[in-house]
This record gives sequence, structure tokens and C-alpha cells, in this order.
Amino acid sequence: YFMDKEERKAMYATANKKMLNMLILDILKEYSDENHKLTQQKIIRLLKSNYDMECDRRSVKNNILYLKELGYDISMDGGYYLAERELEDAELRMLIDSVLFSKNLTQKQAMMLIEKLKGMGNRYFAAKVSHISNLPDLHHADNKQLMYALDTVNDAISSKKKISFVYNDYDIKFQLHPRREEDYIVNPYQMVANNGHFYLIGNYDKYDDISHYRLDRMTCVQMLEEKVKPQKEIKDFQNGFNLPKHMTEHIYMFSGPSIPVKMLTEEKMMNELVDWLGKNLHIKRADVPGQIEVSFHCNEESMFYWALQYGPYVEVLEPMSLRERIKAAIKEMNQKYE
Repeated sequence: YFMDKEERKAMYATANKKMLNMLILDILKEYSDENHKLTQQKIIRLLKSNYDMECDRRSVKNNILYLKELGYDISMDGGYYLAERELEDAELRMLIDSVLFSKNLTQKQAMMLIEKLKGMGNRYFAAKVSHISNLPDLHHADNKQLMYALDTVNDAISSKKKISFVYNDYDIKFQLHPRREEDYIVNPYQMVANNGHFYLIGNYDKYDDISHYRLDRMTCVQMLEEKVKPQKEIKDFQNGFNLPKHMTEHIYMFSGPSIPVKMLTEEKMMNELVDWLGKNLHIKRADVPGQIEVSFHCNEESMFYWALQYGPYVEVLEPMSLRERIKAAIKEMNQKYE
């Protein structure tokens, strides 16, 4: 249970002297940092105004020394302030931004989580992020069951149990509807975050390969009593499962095997290559200055769309089947824009 600052103050209002060190710690957390040092007198005034607690200067110093003995990094140089926190301002801001732009949370869930994160900083941090109020303008998930789905899938992976769920698609009114009548029965193995969404890496029970499922499209998720299929029965797992390798080869989280790809591109594309495909690439200079030949393994469906995305800058050389497929797609697009 998360207790916010107002709830803590209400609890401390009935406190006795035995809680004085916790009250002082609470004040240091909320009112102090390197640029806002507190005198003993200021702490005494805050104890009185916030918690109706009477205190003298000696008690303030003794309790701060006791907190330091407990491991709290409290500076006493030119005033008191909490020098080290569980999360620094920059770390809190990174977490808040991650929530702010997350596509996995509903607007209400995002707002609640941001308020909790803001509460972990002091009042000066809260002032720095007071402008964060544009959540309604951002794209957030429509599936209110997502947090429950996350918990259930996580428990099922830990317990090595199968799960069932309804898998949904959007209609033209932006409403989620079941893709089919019967539930999906899946062996869950991993959860990953990719392109702003959570995915389940699992095995659809009827087959022996890996499938990917967006958690924000899953509803009515239940953990079943039946044990998951052993990984040795999944062909993608037979030689061991390397998650980083799997992620770089499935850049759009399409299912299916990886294939060897060879393409021609430009040196100035190196940032994009590393961002999307990682560093497990074999690169050699091409005959034309500034061009490079890149060889790697990638999911074929993912490579098809990636090559179209960066069409002006890349040319797929192999496999020929993929090259011909891209050529046909470009020809079809060209006809639409003539």
C-alpha cells in the first residue's frame, strides 16, 4: 500500500516522541536538498506546523545523528539536507517520462503512477514537473485490464502454468473486439517491452513455434492449472533461447523464423542500423565510396517492412525471394501514386 504525504502527516499527527526521528526524516525528504539546507530552527518550526510536535535543538541534532547511524546520508555542512535519496531527481524524471509516453497504461493509470513518482521527490522536484498535465493529449491504452494481465502473466511464467485469454483487434470505431470466439491457450515464457508496448513471448499450444502477443490486446487473462509445454518441445528453444538475439532479429515482433539477409546501404545509416538491428552485424565496404554491404539474421516479415521504411537508403540483395517481394510491393505503391 502506497501512503502519500498527506496520509503520512495524518498518521504522524498522533505520533509521540518515539517517532521524532521519522518525522525529521520526513521533513528532510520533503524540504531539503543541496540547494535548500535546513537549520535546526527551521526543522523545529516544520515539526510544529506539520505535525504539532514540540522539539528542541538538542533533540533535532541527536535524532539526525541517530538517522546517520541507521545509514541515511544526511549532510550537516552549513545546514541539514538529505544528500542521497532512493531515487534522484534525474531518475524520477526518466521514470515519469517513461510513464507519460507509455502506450501500455490507461490515462487514469498513468496519472496515478505519475503522482506516486512525484511524491517520491521533494517539493522542489514537484515544482519542476508541475507542467506535466497534458496526458489527455497523448495516446494511452484503452485496455483497463492491462495491469491485471501483467500480474497474471507474470505469475503464470513464474509458476510454469499455461494461460488462456481473449485476443482483441480494433474496429473502425476504435473499440476492441475479440479476434475470434474461442480463447487462446498459450504457454508463456517471457515478457518484453518493445516499441512502447509489452509483448508476451510464448507458444500457441497447437504448434511448436514461438508467437508474440501484445498484452494491451489481451483480456480475460487466466492462469490455468496445466503445466507449460517444456521448452525443449519448442523448435526455437531447442538450442537455447537468447532473448537479446531474439529481440534484434524480431524488430517489429512478427513471429516466424529468422533468415540470413544481405543488403547494400550507406555509411551514414550506421546509427539506424545499430538502433534497429544491434551490433551483431557483418559489415564490409562496397565498391562505391560511402556504401557498405551488411549481412545479418532477421525475421523475414520484419525485414520486409524495415526495408520499405528505409527504402531510399537500402537495397536488399539476398535472399532473392525477399528482394522480389519488396520489388513487387514498390511497384504496387508506385501505381497507387501515379
